[in-house]
Amino acid sequence: MPSSRSTATTTTASAPSRRRGSVLERAILDAALEQLGTVGWNGLTMEGVAAGAQTGKAAVYRRWPSKEDLVADALRAGLPELGAAPDCGSVREDLLRLCLRMRDAMYSRPGHALRSVIHECDATAAERFHGVILARVVEPSTRLIRDVIRRGIERGDVRADADDDLVADVVPALMMYRAKMCASEWPEADIADVIDRVMLPLLRP
Repeated sequence: MPSSRSTATTTTASAPSRRRGSVLERAILDAALEQLGTVGWNGLTMEGVAAGAQTGKAAVYRRWPSKEDLVADALRAGLPELGAAPDCGSVREDLLRLCLRMRDAMYSRPGHALRSVIHECDATAAERFHGVILARVVEPSTRLIRDVIRRGIERGDVRADADDDLVADVVPALMMYRAKMCASEWPEADIADVIDRVMLPLLRP
C-alpha cells in the first residue's frame, strides 16, 4: 500500500499546471476565435470564451473589459500575414499566387471569425474593428497588389497608369462581395477567371 506521501506526490505531479501570462492570454484569444467560428458574433459571450479557454470568467475580464476589446485583439493576433508579393515572372501568375493566399487567409479560422464580425455586428461595434480590418486585411492586400502591378510596369507588361487605388481595390472588393453575397468559397478556377477576364484587361498596355 503506497504511503500518504507518495500518493500526494503522484496527485501533485498529475495535476494540470496553472497557466499564466502570455500562455493564458493565447488560450483566451484562441477560444475567442473558436467561439466566433462556431456561434458567431451574436452568440459569443465572455463566459463561453472562458469555458473554451478552461479558465475563470474573471481572468478574461481582467484583461479585456468587453467582448469588442477581446475580439479586436484576437483578430489582430490571429489573422495570418500575407508575406511578400510573389515574383513568378508574369503579372498573371503573381496575381494568381497572391489571390490564393488572400483566399486562404479569408477562409482560415481567424478569417471566418472576421467575416462573422463583419456580417453580424452593428454599426457601433463595426467601428471598433475598422482599424484592425484596415491594418490587417485591406492595406496589406492592396499594397501587395500594387507591388505586383509596379513590377509589371517595370517589365512593360502593364500600362504605366494602372498603379492606382481603384485598380488595386478590384480583386479584394470582388472577393469580399462574392464571399458575403454569393457564399462563394473562391476555388482556384474562379480566381483565375477574375484575373483573366477582369484584371488583365484593366492592366494591359
